[in-house]
Amino acid sequence: MEVLRIAIQKSGRLSEDSLKLIKECGIEVSSVGAQLKATASNFPVEILFLRDDDIPGYVADGVSDLGIVGENVSVEKNKKVDEIKRLGFSKCRLSIGVPKAFEYKSINSLNGLSIATSYPNILSAYLDKQKVKADIHEISGSVEIAPGIGLADAICDIVSSGSTLISNGLKEVEIVFKSEALMIGYPGLSAGKKLILAELLFRIESVNNAKNTKYIMLNAPNDSIQTIIALLPGVKSPSVMPLVEAGWSSIHSVVKENDFWEIIGKLREAGAEGILVLPIEKIIK
Repeated sequence: MEVLRIAIQKSGRLSEDSLKLIKECGIEVSSVGAQLKATASNFPVEILFLRDDDIPGYVADGVSDLGIVGENVSVEKNKKVDEIKRLGFSKCRLSIGVPKAFEYKSINSLNGLSIATSYPNILSAYLDKQKVKADIHEISGSVEIAPGIGLADAICDIVSSGSTLISNGLKEVEIVFKSEALMIGYPGLSAGKKLILAELLFRIESVNNAKNTKYIMLNAPNDSIQTIIALLPGVKSPSVMPLVEAGWSSIHSVVKENDFWEIIGKLREAGAEGILVLPIEKIIK
């Protein structure tokens, strides 16, 4: 039987988020430790643990069938791979930072400056679009220290919370690129591996459908059922079941967590009682 190889970052937040998604899909991978490879015990998948910068190249060459990588890395490397799915986690941004004392008025303030970055292609495309002429200094590693040691006037680097910029005496002035985790794929997958990928994508979609969604159960007087149903559309429509107590029913449905408190208030106004809210692990559509 064919096995689908998936390359993920060997350490860091993206690695943790990728392994969490794989686990949520019901795929059991043994403790990885310092291994470079791990095989799932209950699904035809093999996980490769690589440097994030190397993943697009390994996928383009067919060494790995799939890769989970930051969009910023995939775009910067510009390898011939298929974008399979946007995964929605490990979100960050590629931003330009300057020293706090620098008087920044607009993007034109960068004209004639030197900017240190590990993403010269993305930065160059952004500056060209903005018609700004700056000297791009490509470095790897601790980009944020470049202004402090006199290597560059500004930096362009990945930002999540912004704490690293602040600790190095920098301020964020321009967002160059917004990124999230992507699943990329080798364009020449065999028919057998495409079938495994289809099952994996089905599982991922089921997991994603359940995120930020709650299962809700409540009791309501029968004369309020239509009002309550209008508030709870559910996946298709709510379930309504009569209670032993005459004139009352139990209503089951799902709600988006972002809408939860607004809906709860309206349900109570409509006469709902005994409201029970539970997390949802998977939603199969």
